[in-house]
Amino acid sequence: MAVQLAPVQHPLGVWNQFLARQSETLILREKVMSLSGDSFDITMANGQPVFKIQGKVMSISGRKSVYDMAGNHLFDIVKEHLHIHATYAAVDPSGRKLLEVKSSFALLGSKATATFTNASTHAQESLKMKGNWFDSAADIVDEKTGYVVGRIDRKLLSGRDLLFGQQTYALTVAPNVDLALMVAMCICMDEKNNEGKGGFF
Repeated sequence: MAVQLAPVQHPLGVWNQFLARQSETLILREKVMSLSGDSFDITMANGQPVFKIQGKVMSISGRKSVYDMAGNHLFDIVKEHLHIHATYAAVDPSGRKLLEVKSSFALLGSKATATFTNASTHAQESLKMKGNWFDSAADIVDEKTGYVVGRIDRKLLSGRDLLFGQQTYALTVAPNVDLALMVAMCICMDEKNNEGKGGFF
């Protein structure tokens, strides 16, 4: 059953060309036995490809490059060192930081805060991601409005998607919210989880 999220009032995102027109569910599926490190195929729930993520082997920052289906290099996700809490950034191909995701400890799970400049309003935005140990889900909440703008859930997936330790996420995005931004937050969460230091799931 598809999860439906209420639309946000104003466009929210970094990449306006990827604003969801309706409540959309994306599937992020890790490629099994990928020789290039952690790589993901990202599709709509109906199977239509949307983005590709390629991991870089032997990269200290764990760099992952995100492309649209036309092959355009949109941004890289990198781990920033010299922070007390795990911190990830999305940087454009010229190296300019577009998004920062900083994790912090929570008693019954994990949480992280993402900050970015909204492409539509040029205002600084802050989204809070709260994960729960028990139900394998995380909500992404707009701190200004309290609206849930994204939801990451592994319970929506069939058992065969969970074979081989393959990471697969269902990511639901509210209308008027940037799909690429939500994907970036989900990948940051996956990176944190893979560190084995207490991730979201």
